[in-house]
Amino acid sequence: MGVTIFRGLHASLRPQAARLYWEAFGGKLGQVLGPDERALRFFERVIRGDLCFAAVDAHGELVGIAGFKTPAGSFAGGSWEDLTEVYGRWGGRWRGSILWALGREVDNDRFLVDGICVARAMRGRGIGSKLLGALYEEAAERGYVSVRLDVIQDNWRARALYERQGFRAVRTEELGLLRFLFGFASSTTMVRTLGGPGK
Repeated sequence: MGVTIFRGLHASLRPQAARLYWEAFGGKLGQVLGPDERALRFFERVIRGDLCFAAVDAHGELVGIAGFKTPAGSFAGGSWEDLTEVYGRWGGRWRGSILWALGREVDNDRFLVDGICVARAMRGRGIGSKLLGALYEEAAERGYVSVRLDVIQDNWRARALYERQGFRAVRTEELGLLRFLFGFASSTTMVRTLGGPGK
């Protein structure tokens, strides 16, 4: 089955994108952005189709997505207003404060990836590598010389892919008490220099 990588996300695929993103990251965000119904509503509202690449199969189904950050915003960031609209005034406030603690930085020297996810049934078919390739091209077009992403400590499958792609760990951060909310204790920042094999 052929898979095509598109720059951007068609509006009709937003619900699929929200489900795919939540399927991939709900394990670490569930206690903060759950329950599922509200989380899906939140991501369908906030995801930015102009800050991602979509992997679509021959039937038009979304099977993978890769978001990125720019000084103008991030693929799945959202705002205080978005949180308040979905979770209410108090619910939006405490969720926003906790998410802010995770960091919403923009790295002016390195191109920031804002999540890569591939549908469970389609993993192991090279889709993640294709999405990474699209991100490398986007980074180079924007004038960056390296790409940066973060991976949680127990996502060994993703980390192995990144290492095969030439990413190297540069630092690991412990979450401290926030680990009880996010379901992971630390995350590792990885960087890949552009150019050479694989670009």
